[in-house]
Amino acid sequence: MSQLDWFIRANLKPRHLQMMVALDDLRHLGRVAQSLHVSQPAVSLALGELEKGLGFKLFDRTPKGVVPNAYGESLIQHARLILGNLTQMRHELHALQSGASGKVHVGALPAMTPSLLPQALILLKQQTPLTSVIVQEGAMDSLLPELRRGTLDLVVGRLVNRRGQDDLAEEMLYEGKNVMVVAKGHPLIHKHGLIWSDLADYPWVLPPIGSLSREPLENALQQNGGSLPSDHLETLSIHVITGYVQHSQAIGLLSEVVAQHYINAGVLAQLPLSLPDPQRPIGMTWNRHNPLTPALKSFMDCVRKTVNLAHAEMTVEC
Repeated sequence: MSQLDWFIRANLKPRHLQMMVALDDLRHLGRVAQSLHVSQPAVSLALGELEKGLGFKLFDRTPKGVVPNAYGESLIQHARLILGNLTQMRHELHALQSGASGKVHVGALPAMTPSLLPQALILLKQQTPLTSVIVQEGAMDSLLPELRRGTLDLVVGRLVNRRGQDDLAEEMLYEGKNVMVVAKGHPLIHKHGLIWSDLADYPWVLPPIGSLSREPLENALQQNGGSLPSDHLETLSIHVITGYVQHSQAIGLLSEVVAQHYINAGVLAQLPLSLPDPQRPIGMTWNRHNPLTPALKSFMDCVRKTVNLAHAEMTVEC
């Protein structure tokens, strides 16, 4: 057995992994010592022992701190996964001890939280009332790193084209598209033969420049002889869009699933104009290196059932 194999099997401890992650996050021995509540010499000694035991250096020392080399990067990546699995194990054991049925950490785009996730959670709680679910809302570029680190079990949102990246698995739920919405009593609702030029006299809530929905909307306005209105707001916040549109004569843009939620609630209405908006796959993403717990499998099944039910309802209404 090589020195490397022997050290990993007999001497590599969770505290070594915690130190590696802290060194990667903070890149400074003093700050790492503070975060771990030990002295800086203790961190230096532990790092030296770890490098000696493995048989190679893990970090390059610089005047500004430490920088992981190729060996360090590899160990840090696996350390995050192992620590994430240990945290998941701790949660499951606590859940079993308390009589619960497991815990699930879910990340979601804001567009998923008004209707899709609540309905899926209702289904889950009907099946397993003691399953604990923690929901974190955010953008995909902030949620996916947490999925890789193991702090999230699942992300529900837009599927990202990640060629050559095999650490994450995906399942498409539906093709997402945007629709135009107005307040329930808006004058355009009663306009017969509505055309794009009819929108010119009304304010808008626009997606910001650079967002996926902005360019298709600009193109649609230009192709139909219009232009971006001078009276407009720019935001991706669903709460701002729905609140402003509901209490004004503004026109807003929402994903079809979110719009349907507010239409069913009787506060918004959809305008019968089609957007040349490219459909974007919406689905579930998870870390293929982490096992799917029974609680996570149950939640994923509830998400699928919710999507199928919503699709059936929209098909009937059409």
